[in-house]
Amino acid sequence: MRVAMLSGGKDSLYAVLKAWPIDLGIILIYDFPRPNPHILNMGKSIETLTATGIPVITLKLSKGRERNETIRLLSMLGADEIVAGDVYIEDHLKYMESIAKEVGAKLKEPLWGKDPEELTYEIFSNGFEVLIIGTDKKLKDWLGKELSIDNLELFLSNVKRLRLDPLGENGEYHTLVINSPLHRQRIGYDVVRLESLNDYLVARVL
Repeated sequence: MRVAMLSGGKDSLYAVLKAWPIDLGIILIYDFPRPNPHILNMGKSIETLTATGIPVITLKLSKGRERNETIRLLSMLGADEIVAGDVYIEDHLKYMESIAKEVGAKLKEPLWGKDPEELTYEIFSNGFEVLIIGTDKKLKDWLGKELSIDNLELFLSNVKRLRLDPLGENGEYHTLVINSPLHRQRIGYDVVRLESLNDYLVARVL
């Protein structure tokens, strides 16, 4: 059973493309200090993943028991390979390695160690189209806007000028994939409102 850790964002789904085929996707719902745009737009996160044909399940994790509950779920599913989309944050990698070890599964991190700017170009050159659903206030002009290879240069010039990570690995921005090579059809959406939540900006999408 090859299981992918998914959010509906570009990095996790691109990792799936690189590791294809996948048997099952999992969306884990954490109690984050910062509002999580994927969780706040859970309906669209699930919709974009099911548009790829990947079966998806979700699990709300209990605060303080996240690791144990994740291990229990993966063990119940009989996961023997776990796919994740980490790129350079060591703590994330070590966390996933420890979970995989407990489950007795192999961890596959196809994006690990790639240069963030080169990886961003690679993702969008491979046909990914996204909606920006969360941003740092420095990127507020991009909230609720589409991003694709057509306007990537403009976006990256803004990001570099602000000295932010072009990939958004530290949460500088979050994306909802609306089309990719894995999608059977492009998903439609309506941005119903933009919100400021605890100094982070989020687009609510239907």
